[in-house]
Amino acid sequence: MSAAVVVLAAVATGCVLSASALAHARWPRRSPAAAILLWQGLGLGWGLAAVGTLLGIGAAGYGSGVASGTITRIAGLTRTWSWQLGSSGRAVFQLLCLASGLALLALLCWILLAASAAVVRARQRQRILLSLLAHGDPKVPGALVVDHPAAAAYCLPGLRSAIVVSAGTLELLDAHELAAVLAHERAHLRERHDLVLLPFAALLRAFRWASVARQAQRAVALLVEMHADDRALQHRPARELATALLRVGAAGGVGVPSGALALDSAIECDVTARVVRILRPAPGLSAAARVLAGLAAATAVGVPALLLTLPIR
Repeated sequence: MSAAVVVLAAVATGCVLSASALAHARWPRRSPAAAILLWQGLGLGWGLAAVGTLLGIGAAGYGSGVASGTITRIAGLTRTWSWQLGSSGRAVFQLLCLASGLALLALLCWILLAASAAVVRARQRQRILLSLLAHGDPKVPGALVVDHPAAAAYCLPGLRSAIVVSAGTLELLDAHELAAVLAHERAHLRERHDLVLLPFAALLRAFRWASVARQAQRAVALLVEMHADDRALQHRPARELATALLRVGAAGGVGVPSGALALDSAIECDVTARVVRILRPAPGLSAAARVLAGLAAATAVGVPALLLTLPIR
């Protein structure tokens, strides 16, 4: 087994172990942006390393690197249509690893494309409904109001983004709290948090049996909300946002449409954690710690990317 394959396998394993540890860590709440970046690095790094490990084993001896060896191996099989395995158990194992690596790569690409298409369709349906049911209101400039008695506030990202507030929310919150809600939702749209969540939601659909996939999706979803809270707090006082979050959460609300991002989390303990964090903020991470998190994310992606592309044995 080549050194490149060993390193790729170590990176894949390390990404899984690091993700599990990160899901239980407390420091991400002090700097959600840095933690989100690290989550993205671990997710992408694991995908590259896992695929690279399988392809590297399957293409061993057919090139000076994982990518070139894989291409050479596939080209040889395609050109000669020679799928005879002979009597070598190693040849059988290599071919199985090659097929597994290609299948995993196809699966990861497919679930991401399928999840993206599903979100686009859901948002199109929601926009059609909003064009029929929603209307403007001077109490919430720039937002759409739906005549529904339950409390709800969410944003619909995309090229034609929109912020939606229910009539129940207008009755529940005062003007200052509504302004805090709008600031939170605008932060979601401006930061494109929907694109941050999409890969983790797609992974959860494909690997629902894996606890680390469930932990990752929940952790990133909470960090995205905390990041939007931080952005909103740059424009509104903490008490306004905390009160709005508590009132909307206590009112029960309604189900959020697929592809949308809501003010309140569906999980009560997450709402409580956000409110405590807003009212009693902990010191943020130091600049050195944020840089370290960024370097860790870059390493998780950069190492397997280099090993896949460079002619390293």
